[in-house]
Amino acid sequence: MTSPQRPRKVGLDKLDGLELPAAADMHVHLRDGAMAEVVTPTIRKGGVNTVFVMPNLVPPITTVQHCLSYKAKLQVLEPNVTFLMSLYLHPNISPETVIEAKKAGITGIKSYPHGVTTHSDHGVLSYEPFYPVFSEMERQNMVLNLHGELPPSAGEDITVLNAEEAFLPTLLDLHQKFPKLRIILEHCTSEAALKAVASCGPNVAATITAHHLFLIVDDWAGDPHCFCKPVAKTPADRRALLRTVVSGNSKFFFGTDSAPHSAETKRADRFAAGVFTQPHAVGYVIDALEQGVEMGVLRAEEITRERLVGFLSKFGREFYQVPGESGERIVLEKPTGAVEEVLQSEDGRLQVVPFRQGKMTWGVRFKK
Repeated sequence: MTSPQRPRKVGLDKLDGLELPAAADMHVHLRDGAMAEVVTPTIRKGGVNTVFVMPNLVPPITTVQHCLSYKAKLQVLEPNVTFLMSLYLHPNISPETVIEAKKAGITGIKSYPHGVTTHSDHGVLSYEPFYPVFSEMERQNMVLNLHGELPPSAGEDITVLNAEEAFLPTLLDLHQKFPKLRIILEHCTSEAALKAVASCGPNVAATITAHHLFLIVDDWAGDPHCFCKPVAKTPADRRALLRTVVSGNSKFFFGTDSAPHSAETKRADRFAAGVFTQPHAVGYVIDALEQGVEMGVLRAEEITRERLVGFLSKFGREFYQVPGESGERIVLEKPTGAVEEVLQSEDGRLQVVPFRQGKMTWGVRFKK
């Protein structure tokens, strides 16, 4: 008796050659100094021409002058990218700072809970002292970006695995107190977070990363290059994220949270939190969706041009009120090459390991 043939994997060949608007990545870490020189030029390589830049430098960006100076450096490194800038929520920020920032064209203010992730030593201990700042942000139509985790607490039974879910009542409370404030719950990792955002009004949205579409807890537990904050959760959470990306729900859009660290730091005992995805941002998303189809989580027919445009470009631009659609176009290309093993500075002293190093990935090119 002839044994049955194994079923052929269902891929996304239909996307080969598909033309899309250039992507908008609404959560990136570009660092400073030598690291910025390495990673900033990779933005367009990933199919992206608009980014929202995180302010957790050392020292953090808490003044308008510092923010504008940093933006100018980034524009020199990559003049063909639109950089949307942010301030770091800090006791030094006042309602007057918000007014000054709005006039200077700064887009948002990012909140980090104290001590939960990279360079969050100056983060928030309590939100109540910032209520006057949030009120002014409502008036100025600025965005509040939330790193949605509570600090670990043995007494409260809060660990990296439930820190995001434990934060969700804070999100709901802030939305209730400031209903006109535009809020983004950054880098959602759990089904609970997705449901919380969906339950809020239109002024609350969320970003979803590329790497969380791949990872579960087992992946990062033994691999420092897959370790980030918030950490990847369960297979059920991953499935929920994949389904949300192709749902067409405009409350959810692309934000890689690409967070480069030196290879040396990633090998250190403390395992710096962050996954570097910038050079293949869009390609990774297509890879993950293809895996979703192969696993039976998604159907190929759900992955349409309209839904890809929404998640990768349209919904983020609309929430951030970026004028118009990107005039530039990118073209998707079936995998023909592998992710680099390492990126490095010209002198070779700084090395950065990208996510899924050595694995085949979908390609992206800008249409000429």
